[in-house]
Amino acid sequence: MTTAQPELSPAARGGILALLAVVMLATRIHHFGALPDASWLVFFAGGFYLRHAWRWALPLLLALAVLIDYAVISGQGLNFWNHYCVSPAYWFLAPAYGAMWLGGAWLARRYRGLGMRELGLLAGSVLVSASLCYLVSNGSFYWLSPAVATPNIGGWMKNLGDWYVPYLGTSLIYAAVGAALHAASVLAARELRGATARGARLGHR
Repeated sequence: MTTAQPELSPAARGGILALLAVVMLATRIHHFGALPDASWLVFFAGGFYLRHAWRWALPLLLALAVLIDYAVISGQGLNFWNHYCVSPAYWFLAPAYGAMWLGGAWLARRYRGLGMRELGLLAGSVLVSASLCYLVSNGSFYWLSPAVATPNIGGWMKNLGDWYVPYLGTSLIYAAVGAALHAASVLAARELRGATARGARLGHR
């Protein structure tokens, strides 16, 4: 297969958005649970599949992330606005997730089908976009959140190092799972088209 990614129908876009919302809901509720939060790769996949629908898909996913956080924090009997995670830095999650979205959109523009080239582009785009996402989210929290009493460059460098590899590893694992599901769906669709074409030829004999 050497053609670019085909344009999705409105129904397909809606289905993908719903699936991404379910994944975010299932993993973000338990942010540090056994199943890591997949929000970063949800936005990456959104950029890949829904880049032409970003005007509505991206805001909806951002709103869903905030609603999930609100429900989780409020469900613990805590005030959402007074929670240590909800500081001026919290709103920097929008550009952080935007970096993941742009990474997926960048990959989509260069996608030509299943192949080693695409795997390399996937790994590179996830690495760069996840690094930018981490830099923005971690940096904004460290420098703007009152949870850090005396921020300084040395402390920030240590904080960056403490969490960078785990977050990047989670992103790459989810990217691998997403790539496998994407490949399976492409191959299944190809097989279905082949079976339909063979049936049509037999019907004309």
